[in-house]
Amino acid sequence: MSNSTTIAATSEPTVESTTWMQDFLALIKIGIVNSNLITVFTGMWLAFQLTGRSFIQEFDLVLLTIGGSAFIIAGSAAMNNWIDQDIDPIMKRTRKRPTVTGRFSSSMVLTIALTLLVVGELLLFMASTSAGVWGLAGIISYVVLYSMWSKRKYVSNTVVGSISGAIPPIIGWAAIEPVIGWEAWALFLIMFIWQPPHFYALAMKRTEEYRAANIPMLPVIKGFKRTKLSMLLWVIALLPVPFLLSSLGTGFLILATALNLGWLWLAIAGYKAQDDLKWATKMFVYSLNYMTILFVSIVIFAIFI
Repeated sequence: MSNSTTIAATSEPTVESTTWMQDFLALIKIGIVNSNLITVFTGMWLAFQLTGRSFIQEFDLVLLTIGGSAFIIAGSAAMNNWIDQDIDPIMKRTRKRPTVTGRFSSSMVLTIALTLLVVGELLLFMASTSAGVWGLAGIISYVVLYSMWSKRKYVSNTVVGSISGAIPPIIGWAAIEPVIGWEAWALFLIMFIWQPPHFYALAMKRTEEYRAANIPMLPVIKGFKRTKLSMLLWVIALLPVPFLLSSLGTGFLILATALNLGWLWLAIAGYKAQDDLKWATKMFVYSLNYMTILFVSIVIFAIFI
């Protein structure tokens, strides 16, 4: 991509005005914070149900875990923004971040990020040592292994990034039960396997932006055909995982399998799609609904264990 294209992208004027709070929420990627808190709560709730401990009597533990998780996820997201200040102006979807518009200085972003991470870890260690340690693992895997190391160097960056995205339910579980059971690992596997097809769908839609920013996403390096195959294989890998949660009952297994088969059908349909980007949008939307429905159903079915 020529320098003139990059200059044009970075010099595009920002016409929309935003409040400080809107900029702050954009900085911490509030959508990612909220979606990850769903998985934190699911891991914690499942641990409560399987250990027979009282959710109400230990509600202070719940608040510490949710609060601590929210802070470290927000802090990690802010660190990602701080690290990506050089490439965010190039990509259309990141061009309005406060680090690009100048609403937040680089030093302010770093201060906010570190403060959130430290406070979050303190809260998690107050919940339990195990939760605090897993919180650190999540921070390191996202900030160091993904944002600072693999994102700009390797086509496998999405898989590396999936590690951090799969840790939140483990944090929730660890706050209640230090020994990580099979059920917790099942949640980890679901989140880990779910992320590549989810993000590859997004990457297909933003291929040219990633190419301009020199980010080696799979569609950029290998093309759409190879990306479709990878997405299909990851969806297939999800099929047996819900059976690790057989303790939730037959109803859950039927629902989870139906969701997996629906996603599998959509992935296979990609090979006949006339409009790859339209198909990628459908895959992306399905993945969002899949995660929400599956984890809410886990919470509901766990009540009847």
